[in-house]
Amino acid sequence: MAKLYFSYATMNAGKSTLLLQASYNYQERGMRALVLIAAFDDRAGKGRISSRIGLSADATAFAHGDDLYAMIERLHDEEKIACVFVDEAQFLAEEQVWQLARVADRIGIPVMAYGLRTDFQGKLFPGSMALLAIADELREVRTICHCGRKATMVVRLDAEGRVIREGAQIEVGGNEKYVSYCRRHWDDLMNEV
Repeated sequence: MAKLYFSYATMNAGKSTLLLQASYNYQERGMRALVLIAAFDDRAGKGRISSRIGLSADATAFAHGDDLYAMIERLHDEEKIACVFVDEAQFLAEEQVWQLARVADRIGIPVMAYGLRTDFQGKLFPGSMALLAIADELREVRTICHCGRKATMVVRLDAEGRVIREGAQIEVGGNEKYVSYCRRHWDDLMNEV
């Protein structure tokens, strides 16, 4: 039975690296892996996923309102898909998470979603909230704070490296914009303790 998996972490934990490795394993065995990424996340180029350690791959870009179930069903009818991978799954709409669950439940294709759990203000992303609620299996990918404790939070920085405490929930960026911390150090920075 196919399942919906959600591997979550903070920034720089290696989520994209894990996704690319798992996708490669399918492809190496002659199986088709469909890799999805939000269209507006073009840091590595439109329809491309890249990891900090230099791995990259082409991906199918999707927009916020796209019906992922219909898209995957159509692509599967054209050529069998063995597994669906979603990078930056926090950018999914709640309905898209349900569509991915239906892919696992009705088409029988496992779906592996990788993304952030919370934003820079410590709030759940809508896509992550839905995945935490309905995924069959949850997996935490770990990274560490500068103090050595498990990092579970992230701060957003401005161009001068100052902590930003307010703003839009979604702002695409990498190491130049986000730093992972344990909850204590995140709280110190966000609340100027």
